[in-house]
Amino acid sequence: MDENNTFRYPIALTIAGSDSGGGAGIQADLKTFSALGVFGMSVITAVTAQNTQNVYGIQAISSSLVKEQIKAVFNDFTIDAVKTGMLPNKEAVQAVVEAIATYSPSCIISDPVMISSSGKKLMEDEAIDILMKDLFPKVTLITPNIDEVTCLSGITICNEKDMERAARQLQKTVGCSVLIKGGHLIGQASTDILFIPDRPPLRLEAPVIHTRNTHGTGCTLSSAIAAYMALGNDLQKAVCLAKEYITKALSAGTDILMGHGYGAMNHFFSPIPLTKIKIRQ
Repeated sequence: MDENNTFRYPIALTIAGSDSGGGAGIQADLKTFSALGVFGMSVITAVTAQNTQNVYGIQAISSSLVKEQIKAVFNDFTIDAVKTGMLPNKEAVQAVVEAIATYSPSCIISDPVMISSSGKKLMEDEAIDILMKDLFPKVTLITPNIDEVTCLSGITICNEKDMERAARQLQKTVGCSVLIKGGHLIGQASTDILFIPDRPPLRLEAPVIHTRNTHGTGCTLSSAIAAYMALGNDLQKAVCLAKEYITKALSAGTDILMGHGYGAMNHFFSPIPLTKIKIRQ
């Protein structure tokens, strides 16, 4: 190896669907990685026709092509963190499960994208069972919102006590850490709660940002966690930094008009140049 080429970039890989409006999905993930100084790579699981108002169409990518994308990336690069988002069907979930078994990534942040903010169903019912049984037990962290927690646990969430009860049940079922996003609860603060096995719950509170530009918040938060872990932070630190990042990104985008519905936040309010990692000889 040329002695002058002894560095590489930290790499985060997103395995998710494409958002033609650019506010969520693969596009939001790559923007987040870039803004935080991490080199982003992608495996596209579905193509959607959507904007700030609605999801008008979804086309799942064939499982063979999803697997080929995963193989191409892992066989050539050192992947420091993986984020999964929209996995539209059981074949996509199984492709990710197989990839974990084959390549053993050290960090996997899974955002169970089930329903869009406009109410469009983004995952087939039979895929949810495989998600719970085969994928979640193998990941580092899942990041469901209130609606997703209710779907996964069967517990209706009305307050923080319900959040904790649902998280404890999920942990018992799948074994991984759980970050429940409480932004859908009505209150003066946006409170997320991190549950790591054998540790007390960690409340992450931030003021509610009054803005319409909230499209892609779940995608952005989970990809920010993956980015911070790719940079070498432990899980708890990465979650805290990601919460701070998304709060600032929402605040920075409040005065912007993006489309006629729920626009995107400002991912690049304070971009960080790509970080370099020393390659071990």
